Amino acid sequence: MAKPLLHLMQLVSPALPVGAYAYSQGLEYAVERAWVRDMDGAVDWIGEVLSHSMGGLDLPVMLRLLAAWRRGDVLAVQHWNDTLQAARESRELLLEDVQMGEALLRLLVSLELPAALQWPKGEAISFATGFAMAAQHFEINDDDALYGFAWSWLENQTAAAIKLVPLGQTDGQRLLMALMPCLEKTVADAFKRNDDDIGAGLPGLAMASMQHETQYSRLFRS
Repeated sequence: MAKPLLHLMQLVSPALPVGAYAYSQGLEYAVERAWVRDMDGAVDWIGEVLSHSMGGLDLPVMLRLLAAWRRGDVLAVQHWNDTLQAARESRELLLEDVQMGEALLRLLVSLELPAALQWPKGEAISFATGFAMAAQHFEINDDDALYGFAWSWLENQTAAAIKLVPLGQTDGQRLLMALMPCLEKTVADAFKRNDDDIGAGLPGLAMASMQHETQYSRLFRS
């Protein structure tokens, strides 16, 4: 079982060349407007996005993508890939999703994964779609794949908070520990979510992301 674990560590590593570090998912604007101004605010903001955006959309969809890749059901993969992109509430959030997805796809093509080589040219791929493709190929189980995907996102948000709020490195570790129970619950809830309950509705995140597109001074990509 060591090899799937090592591949999971590879997929969630900050060294994975997908550019996840370049995005703040609205956190930069939230700090600019003082919606987030300290450690407690960062825990609240990131925890809500984790629970209701990742937990309501990305994680349950990725479960369905994992199952579709396992079955070789190309139509189901395309359906859930399109669902992810249609649910993005701002141009910036959509751009982040497909740019990270396309970077991951290029990597998987270079690693000669059959599904990556067969992906239709010119068709945008969401990051979760590519992650599920790789997880299925490397025989990573669903539970570990969701934990790894959510943890990678949480680490990137924590790194953004360290730069933006700003927080110290020790506070960053405290933030991660504070949100571990939230991450665990979010992953567990993803397994219980029905198709009709999939979706994300965070007006504050959507507004922060849209305003970030024209924010005067930015550290993170728009």
